[in-house]
Amino acid sequence: MNSETDALPGAEHGAAPRASGTPRLVGLVWGLLVLNTLGSAGAKTIVPLPRSLIQMVTMGALVAAFALALAVNLRLRIRSSAYLLLLTLLLVSSVISSANLESGFGALFRCFRLALFIGTLWLLSRWWNGSLTFVRHHIRMYFAVLGSVAAGLVVSPGAALPDLYGGRLVGALWPLTPPQIGQYAAVIIGLTVLLLLGRRTDRTSAVVVIVPSFVLLALTHTRTATLGLFLGLALAIGSLVLTSAAARRFFTWAVLCGVVAAVGFASALQTWFLRGQSKENFSSLTGRAKVWDALLSAPRSTSEQFLGVGLGDKSFGGLPIDNSWLAVFNEQGLIGVTLVAAIILVLGAVALLRPPSLQRACAIFLISYCAIASYTEAGLGDASPYLLHLAVAASLLAAPAAAAPSTPDGPRRRARERARGPEAI
Repeated sequence: MNSETDALPGAEHGAAPRASGTPRLVGLVWGLLVLNTLGSAGAKTIVPLPRSLIQMVTMGALVAAFALALAVNLRLRIRSSAYLLLLTLLLVSSVISSANLESGFGALFRCFRLALFIGTLWLLSRWWNGSLTFVRHHIRMYFAVLGSVAAGLVVSPGAALPDLYGGRLVGALWPLTPPQIGQYAAVIIGLTVLLLLGRRTDRTSAVVVIVPSFVLLALTHTRTATLGLFLGLALAIGSLVLTSAAARRFFTWAVLCGVVAAVGFASALQTWFLRGQSKENFSSLTGRAKVWDALLSAPRSTSEQFLGVGLGDKSFGGLPIDNSWLAVFNEQGLIGVTLVAAIILVLGAVALLRPPSLQRACAIFLISYCAIASYTEAGLGDASPYLLHLAVAASLLAAPAAAAPSTPDGPRRRARERARGPEAI
C-alpha cells in the first residue's frame, strides 16, 4: 500500500510524485466530489444556468470521480474503515426504503448517486493513513469555490447580495445559498487556523485563506456556520492546550479578543446575529420549527417509522426540513438515524482515544462542526459536503499503513513531516 507524502503541487519543482506518494489524481478526484456536492438549487446567477445543465455537470463530476478513483486504484486496495462501513449500511437501508417508490424513481437515482459517492470514498481509503493530505485537498477545493463566490460579488454586487435573501451573500456565478457559502468558509477557516497553530503552513498562506473567507462568512450572516466555527475551534484547540504552547497562546488571545468584542461591539454583533428578524421568527428558527412539528406529527406506517419513505430532496410538504436528524428520520427512518448517530459517536470516540496531535485536533473540529450544523442543516444521510468533512476526519484518524515494507511507521512519518516545516496551502 502506498504511503502519503503531504507534498504540495510544485513542492518538488514539478517532479512527478514518487511511487510511495499519493497520486496527484487523488486531489482531482476530491475536487470532483466537492463539485458534485455543490447542489443545483440556489440563488439566481448572473448568467442563467438551467437546473438540468447543473445537474448534468454535478452528476458527471461524480461519475468522473469514480472512474478516476478506479483508474488510480485498479487493484482495488482499500482500508478498513468503520465510517465507510456504516455509510455502506446506510446505503443498504436507503435502497430498501426507496424500493417501494413512495418517493418516486428519483429516490432510486439518489441511491445510485450515493452508491457512487461511497464507492469513490472506498477507493480513496487506500490513502487514508493519518496524514494531512486530504485536509489540504479540502481547503484548496473549497477555497476555489469561495473564489467563484468572490468573483461573482465583484462582477455583480447586486446579484451576489440580492434582496430576496435579505442582502445575504449568495453565489452569483454558481447557484450557492448563504448557508452553503458560510459552511465552506467556516470549515476552511477552522482547518487553516489549526494548520497554522501546528506550524504546518506559513503565515502568508494562512492569511490569504482566512481573511477573505472570514469576510465572505460575515457577508452570509450564517449563524450556524459561525457558531460551528467558534465552538469547533474551541474544542479542537482545547485538545492541544496541554501539548502546544502556540495553542495555549492562541486560546488566551482568542478569549481576550472575544471578551473585548462582546463588550465593545455588543450592539453590532446583536444586529448581525438577528439579521433584522422579529423575536417570533427568531424563536421559531426562521420557520424551521413549524416544519419540524408538522413532520413529527404526520402519521406513519411501521415501515415508514423504521425505514422512512426513501431518499428525497430533504423537504416535507414542499418546505425544506433543515435538520439532518429529522431529514434522515423522514427518508431513512429510525434505522437511518441510528446509523448516522453511530457515525458521529464512533468518529468522536476514536478521536478522543487518540493522543493529542494536530491530526486529532482537525478531526475533532470537523466532527464537532458537523454535529453542531446538523441541528439546522440537512445532509448527514446523503451525498453532501458534510459526509466529505467526516471523510476527512476519518482519514485523519486512520492508523498509518504498515503492510508494505517501504511504508514508514507512524513516528518516522510524523518526524519527516515536521522536518519539512511549514508549507503553502
